[in-house]
Amino acid sequence: MKRERITQIAELLDKRGKLSLKQLGECFPKVSLMTLRRDLFLLEEQGRIIRVRGGAMSVKDVQKTSGEPYVKKTTIHTDEKIEIAQKAAELIDEGASIFIDAGTTALYLAKEMPDIPCNVFTNGLAVATELCKKKNVMVNLLGGPLIKDNLSTASSFSSIYFADTNFELAIISAAAFTVENGFSCGSQMEADLFKVICKKAKFTYMMLDSSKIGKIKPYTFAHAEDINVLITDEAFPEGLKDTFKKLNIVVM
Repeated sequence: MKRERITQIAELLDKRGKLSLKQLGECFPKVSLMTLRRDLFLLEEQGRIIRVRGGAMSVKDVQKTSGEPYVKKTTIHTDEKIEIAQKAAELIDEGASIFIDAGTTALYLAKEMPDIPCNVFTNGLAVATELCKKKNVMVNLLGGPLIKDNLSTASSFSSIYFADTNFELAIISAAAFTVENGFSCGSQMEADLFKVICKKAKFTYMMLDSSKIGKIKPYTFAHAEDINVLITDEAFPEGLKDTFKKLNIVVM
């Protein structure tokens, strides 16, 4: 019975793409929401779904726009990424002009963002696709060569593109961080883009889950003193939080 129900849930998600826990409850009226939540945890462990706030979405649905490498990243440290995305989403005000990067934490942010009038610039294909589902969000996708590993675009002409473009808030997810090397990523072109973005934005919010601490990628694009807010998860070391706070950086 349980195995059959779990299979049915997976098939429903593959068919519809995304379902809330409430919608699942309507599909399975004789099953408690607590049991359905446990079923979702099990399906996520099997790599068949991705849990999001209040429900879940099909891995196959993400694969339609993302491809295997990107999907694999979305299923790693999911709880931390959702926690960070929810915090970041609360900081977005109506009418804001924002840059959001292409990382998988940024994809969860796109899912969590309220559907309010705002202008979003992004270099992420999957992020842009998700934001297009919100009728009040104006989406601007940066052009340039495609970086296939994370479905992002970056261009040597980014500084020209952003010369007469205004946004007050940059929300970037770093792939790695050490105190000595700062925030880094795996693409020089993307690092150059982030440098332009950080200089252009009035405020820079960095999304960093605790698994990225102590890791180093080839290209540094910012240091701790270059950001205004650090958005992280509960497992982030208290000592490192204090390091950021001493630089007058808000830690969430």
